[in-house]
Amino acid sequence: MATVHLRIGDLVWGKLGRYPPWPGKVVSPPKDLKKPRGKKCFFVKFFGTEDHAWIKVEQLKPYHPHKEEMIKINKGKRFQQAVDAVEEYLKKAKGKDQTHSDDKSKSDKGRKAAKPMKIIEEDDEDAFKGGSSDKEQTDSDPEPSSVRRLVAGTVSGFKWESSPVKDDPHFHHFLLSQSEKPASSMEPITKRLKIIEEDTGSTSIQAADSTAINGSITPTDKRIGFLGLGLMGSGVVSNLLKMGHVVTVWNRTAEKCDLFIQEGARLGRTPAEVVSMCDITFSCVSDPKAARDLVLGPSGVLQGIRPGKCYVEMSTVDPETITELAQVITSRGGRFLEAPVSGSQQLSNDGMLVIVAAGDRSVYEDCSSCFQAMGKTSFFIAGEAGNAARMMLILNMVQGSFMATIAEGLTLAQATGQSQQTFLDILCQGQMASTFVDQKCQNILQGNFKPDYYLKHIQKDLRLAISMGDSVNHPTPMAAAANEVKQH
Repeated sequence: MATVHLRIGDLVWGKLGRYPPWPGKVVSPPKDLKKPRGKKCFFVKFFGTEDHAWIKVEQLKPYHPHKEEMIKINKGKRFQQAVDAVEEYLKKAKGKDQTHSDDKSKSDKGRKAAKPMKIIEEDDEDAFKGGSSDKEQTDSDPEPSSVRRLVAGTVSGFKWESSPVKDDPHFHHFLLSQSEKPASSMEPITKRLKIIEEDTGSTSIQAADSTAINGSITPTDKRIGFLGLGLMGSGVVSNLLKMGHVVTVWNRTAEKCDLFIQEGARLGRTPAEVVSMCDITFSCVSDPKAARDLVLGPSGVLQGIRPGKCYVEMSTVDPETITELAQVITSRGGRFLEAPVSGSQQLSNDGMLVIVAAGDRSVYEDCSSCFQAMGKTSFFIAGEAGNAARMMLILNMVQGSFMATIAEGLTLAQATGQSQQTFLDILCQGQMASTFVDQKCQNILQGNFKPDYYLKHIQKDLRLAISMGDSVNHPTPMAAAANEVKQH
């Protein structure tokens, strides 16, 4: 690819890891955000996703020359919304350009011209180190002339405003942990937890809102390991790498590691080796048996555990399995946290999972930047390890039962001669309206049955939830009915 010469405000196509090229804008990074070592890169704000990242120069292309090419190879709805947002942005920029021209023609002809924006060449090492003056930061939004020259994209309908980056409150929010005073997000995570005591005196819930939501964060200096690169794990690892974490990966099917090695991950030959190499090791596998085998099997996690090593179980399993794993890990001097996640493959890819954790709170705090990279919100549930598993099974029981009912409603509408689309339109205007319902139903109506979450896994969660209800003599007839449907 030919050398790319870019400057602040240019619109580009940015390629990040395994994701398709997406439109974005070159912006000034926060002054406290360090530029990654190695190859030349630019700080890009992507349209619509509210995503920001350092992108290597060889992964960037100017927007206009490659627009038709990109539109031909990307047909998704969100992609089209992104392109539409770019066009809206260009339209607004053109309008401002015309207004500026009219005002200028009325002004004094001898007036001094504005200072041109600094061009950032590929070999300009200091371009994004935050050494520019406040005025340069303010003027860094693209002038119409630069918009016409190089432009790039958007995501999911977000309309890019032409105000400077530092005046964008959403963007500012993403970067609190890097640029704010200690009074805000740089406080210890324990000071930002909101404690809610339940009336029954049972488990208290402590919720910590993520300060990132897939934005720019300060990655921990701890070495991170990750075991299991399935539908959920793959998205998590991509976001950890994207946000600058040092990650070592392992998967039972070794070929799945190749893509992440290309993105900068390191390879562990066995779970034990990953644990021995890393400070914090996460795992995300399919069921209780896989979780136990990973820890207790040959060359398993337990063989790599030493005093101080942290193990975070992200798989959705039963509380008994969590209790067993916590005991064996801590018996070796290790530190244990369970942190199952709520979401789908798409939410995992987008870094918008909800993390529910329990166990060693100090591990939860050590994982703060990791949870910010992979999720929009994290919760810590006080009490014994196993409480997060209980909560997650209840959440997945509700979701599994709900989706069975929605599917039943769609088929009944069809059988009685009613429009399924009208059914969806009405549903999404009522009290049950949600992004989840809309996206799931639209996929069904469009014949898109690509799994965001495998049926066998949600059925497994229903089965475990029903078993948990049985253990405390609590009937779960709705879940039992949904479980039967999903078994068939």
